Amino acid sequence: MRGLPERIQLKSAEQLDTMRAAGLVVARALAAMRDEVAPGVSTADLDGIAQDVLRDAGATSSFLHYDIGYGPYPAVICASVNDRVVHGIPSPTEKLAEGDLISIDFGAIVDGWHGDAAISVPVGTVAPDVAALSEACEESLWAGLAAARAGGRLTDISHAVETSIRAAGPYGIVDGYGGHGIGSAMHMPPHILNYGRPGKGPRLVPGMALAIEPMVTLGSRATQQLPDGWTVATVDGSWAAHWEHTVAILDDGPWVLTAEDGGRAELGKRGVEVSARAAA
Repeated sequence: MRGLPERIQLKSAEQLDTMRAAGLVVARALAAMRDEVAPGVSTADLDGIAQDVLRDAGATSSFLHYDIGYGPYPAVICASVNDRVVHGIPSPTEKLAEGDLISIDFGAIVDGWHGDAAISVPVGTVAPDVAALSEACEESLWAGLAAARAGGRLTDISHAVETSIRAAGPYGIVDGYGGHGIGSAMHMPPHILNYGRPGKGPRLVPGMALAIEPMVTLGSRATQQLPDGWTVATVDGSWAAHWEHTVAILDDGPWVLTAEDGGRAELGKRGVEVSARAAA
């Protein structure tokens, strides 16, 4: 017997406005943390910056106390350095060093609605292959966002991400992990892989909100979960990059809720007009 299809939450215009408010909190926090990334800064220092942004905005954390069976998550950011792909736990003893690459993932809640995004930030000057890795991952994120348009299919996004990465070089696309629906909860249907054939899965319709998040490595796509129950690292020790944005699908184009300009600049480079809501 075939399983029932996933139920995907559709949002009203007012609910998307609230998600936009959450998305702007996320954007401000990530910008503040990015500006403070430097050798000698601890990952716990970055978590403290994010806590300050949440408090000043009157928002709450999507991550703090989140529990998927490993115990409640103890921080408001995930800080994943070098070979750690996602879900790294901040620590006051983990100091960034020149040449590191850190992925910072952060989510905020405003009036019950979530925003979620991630950036990869070089610490000082990184090796050329590491810089290229992060650039390829970010480019694939925008390729996926450009495919998040009403009338398409879910795997159009997956295929766009994969095609972009494959064109950039012989990178590993992390197996199994990917993006997700988002709205009144941080993780909701559908799951969005970063690879696959186009034209499959649910049709993209106005009111959907999706978190698109490619994860790319310099080596194998295989990962392992570390003993803390949260951190995901590469099996072969290769370094990884991770980028993410939350996007709303509207009838007149996508609206990147966690980008300050709604995605206008980056999507415009790719010939995609954002929704008029992005200018509101």
